Amino acid sequence: MRLFVKKLLYIGGMLLLISLISFIAIHAAPNSFFAAGELNPNITKESIEHLKAIYGLDKPLWEQYLRWVWAMLHLDFGLSFSSGKEVIDEIGTRIPITLTINAVSMVLVLVIALKLGIRAATRNGTMQERAIKQLSLLSFAMPSFYLALLLILLFGLKLGWFPISGLHSIEPKDGLWRRLDEAWHLVIPIFIMVFGGIGGLTMYVRSLTLEILKSDYIFFAKARGIDDAVIRKRFILPNLMPSLITILGLSLPGLIGGSVIIESIFSINGMGLLFYQSALSRDYPVIMGVLIITAFLTLLGNVLADLALWKLNPYAKRE
Repeated sequence: MRLFVKKLLYIGGMLLLISLISFIAIHAAPNSFFAAGELNPNITKESIEHLKAIYGLDKPLWEQYLRWVWAMLHLDFGLSFSSGKEVIDEIGTRIPITLTINAVSMVLVLVIALKLGIRAATRNGTMQERAIKQLSLLSFAMPSFYLALLLILLFGLKLGWFPISGLHSIEPKDGLWRRLDEAWHLVIPIFIMVFGGIGGLTMYVRSLTLEILKSDYIFFAKARGIDDAVIRKRFILPNLMPSLITILGLSLPGLIGGSVIIESIFSINGMGLLFYQSALSRDYPVIMGVLIITAFLTLLGNVLADLALWKLNPYAKRE
């Protein structure tokens, strides 16, 4: 119970700090959502002031922030400037697809990086190890937007194998066919996120595995004639998991941040595209809502990673 309270206070404190920094940064940016209206000769100054009063933008910044924090505690992120809809409703309709993309990508990155990293370490000095290192370096150096353009040109426009925009085909689909259609549209976006994530993690797994292979218990296991597959399952993987869980917890912000680029390129109606469109239109309530939800998911992921580490190692220090 004490540990739960400490983690809850940690998440609350970090969210408060993130909200303060985000609020200051957004309001320090030049121009505003109403800048275009101020340049329109058909809109009077009184109309602009009336709109600002409706959204509470006529108050001092400190009062705006306190009002926003109080509303946030009640899951009220206000109204979108652009659409006039509740921000929580806009995010609620888009967050499932973003979470799906990131969850599938993270699982695939973990599985592929484990496979390639262990193979590179156990085949050290061979052609396989050099090929995996080159693939990892290519993954690490390849910009996601450039890879997206290449795959769109090849598999979307030239070969026509995969769709390149949206989540659904023109023909209406229901039930299982709808889900399969969505999965078909997400093949290229998920591949790009996975390819961009395996490079660094593969090299990290390779480095850790090389150190594990130098351990005495690996030497004695091989001396007893234990099969390599058993060694990987019983000795290498258990010793890799604590470090990998820590790395994955720290990688959550990058994975979620990568959704902004991918969803914008492929017109996927998720949180990333919503954030991009809101940033262009200076839609402050939506920007703040997306930032806070993303920060909460990231902090929650880190806490779950800590709990998983403690489950793997009950003697770890619990701070």
